Parts: sequence; C-alpha cells; structure tokens
Amino acid sequence: MDWLAFSHGAALCASLIVTIGAQNAFVLRQGIMRSHVGKIVVLCMLSDFILIAAGVGGASALVERFPAFVHAMLYVGLAYLVWFGIGALRRAVKPGHAVMDTASGEVSVPRQRALPVLLMTLALTWLNPHVYLDTFLLIGTAGAREVPSGRVAFALGAMAVSAVWFVLLGYGARALAPLFRRAAAWRVLDGAIGGMVLLIAFVQVR
Repeated sequence: MDWLAFSHGAALCASLIVTIGAQNAFVLRQGIMRSHVGKIVVLCMLSDFILIAAGVGGASALVERFPAFVHAMLYVGLAYLVWFGIGALRRAVKPGHAVMDTASGEVSVPRQRALPVLLMTLALTWLNPHVYLDTFLLIGTAGAREVPSGRVAFALGAMAVSAVWFVLLGYGARALAPLFRRAAAWRVLDGAIGGMVLLIAFVQVR
C-alpha cells in the first residue's frame, strides 16, 4: 500500500466533500428524522466509490460515447428533481410534516416509503453537477497524476474519507434533533434543500 498516495486521496476528498450541498443537506434531514438512514448512507457511499473509481480509472471517455442516452436520462431525472424541490419548498411554507416529541426528545414524522427516498438520494447524487466536478473530475484528475502503482491507494484514500463522512453525517445528525423542536428550523432546512435542488435542475437545462 502506497500510504503517501492514500493520504493524498484522503486529503483531497476531505477538502471537497465537507460542504452542505443538496445531497448532504438531504442526508442531514433524513438523519435528523432517523428515516432510512442506513440505506441512504450505503447508497451515497457506493455512488461515491463508483465515481471515484471511474474518475481515477479514466472512464470519462465512456460518457462521451453515449451522449443521446445520457441526455435523455438527464431530463427524466431533472423532472424528478423539480418535483422534489417544489415539494420541499411547500414544506418550508407549511412545515407540518415533523414535530418534536417534547417528552422523549425524538423527532416524530410520518413513515416514509424506502423507494422514493432512495430515488431522491440517487437523483441528488447523480444529477448534481458538483458531484462530477469534484468526485469525478478533480479527484479523478489528481489520481491520474499519481504514479501508476499509487493510483489504487489514492482512490482507496478518497473512498475511505467518503465512507466516514456519510456515516458521520447520517448518524451524527441525530445530535442536531433538539434544534428541530421548532417549525422554523424545518422551514430553513427544507427551504435550503428545495432551493438547492431547483438550482441544480435549472443549471442543468440546456
């Protein structure tokens, strides 16, 4: 194991991933609600692993070979993002979806079905342009500059940081639950998520 290359990958990933974008805000929200956290964390981790491996391995050329398919799938995903973003903004206006049980200190929300939550996780991951800029392009380009024997270690370092981050974000969000006793906190979180999701959809339209 080339530990120097491993540390390079870990440091670069840490500098890029620790931002509250749409994906991280969504993971944070689900973590606060304790809703399908494990599935979301695993899905985010696996997506990052694929993007990091593809970037370091130089698979960006494959995307260029199927432009029509990628373009069609993009607009299907964008429609889903718009639908979700509008829903988040509606919750920001009328945050009746979550309350804090003052006796137990737990966040109480209606039970969510797993499939829509996982689809939203995929959309916020794979339709986010920053994911491709950061995880795919920047990390991939930096990894390609490593000596051939160190590229796997570089990718593993980036993947390790990604895994730790999503576990901390998803399960550490529970510590923030007391802040969400008031509807105003849910308004801010849902408003931020809705705004970021709609911005992602807007900037992707060609």
